[in-house]
Amino acid sequence: MEKDLGNYRKSYESGKLLLKESPQDPMELFEVWFNEVDHYFPDQETNAMTISTIGLDGYPKNRIVLLKKYSNEGFIFYTNYNSEKGKAIGNNPNVCLSFFWEGAERQVIVKGLVKKITKEESIRYFESRPRGSQLGAIVSNQSDKILNREVLEKNLKDLEKNFKEKKIDKPEHWGGYIVEPFSIEFWQGRKNRLHDRVLYERTIDLSWVKSRLSP
Repeated sequence: MEKDLGNYRKSYESGKLLLKESPQDPMELFEVWFNEVDHYFPDQETNAMTISTIGLDGYPKNRIVLLKKYSNEGFIFYTNYNSEKGKAIGNNPNVCLSFFWEGAERQVIVKGLVKKITKEESIRYFESRPRGSQLGAIVSNQSDKILNREVLEKNLKDLEKNFKEKKIDKPEHWGGYIVEPFSIEFWQGRKNRLHDRVLYERTIDLSWVKSRLSP
């Protein structure tokens, strides 16, 4: 099978990003962009991001996760520590995050070092989740092969009975990671593929330097 996509084109003309107008702190710009996308494109899952890891097999792998918190320290998400991504992170903590906000014609690409957050913070977030999501974190051996969906649904029903009217504690194999960035690139689509790209890089004294990249 073959399909030629050579004529798939879109002209990006929604905005601009100039080096001289960008703040010195990339997290200030991230917050502005995030809030704008969240406000003007409410149908978009603004906190959806791609995380790229290097697997135990040596291959890179991308998947979508949900950003649950961001601050000057970094970007936090939650997952099963025993999953494929968790094992990859344990072997190589260098990761890349990317946000693609189609409506705004924007991308943000983050390179950083990932580590576990405190158990206490993971517990606080776990306890804020809907009960069904709490049970889902227990019932799923994420990334393991299973016979069929019926296995999952049966195990979930059994857990619902076992935990009926009981508090559900965070499982040890589940919790949060924070990606501490050392570079953040902001990409704004522009006409004729002459896109705006501003790169922030962390210095040894933990300040940021910014530069403009050729599209």
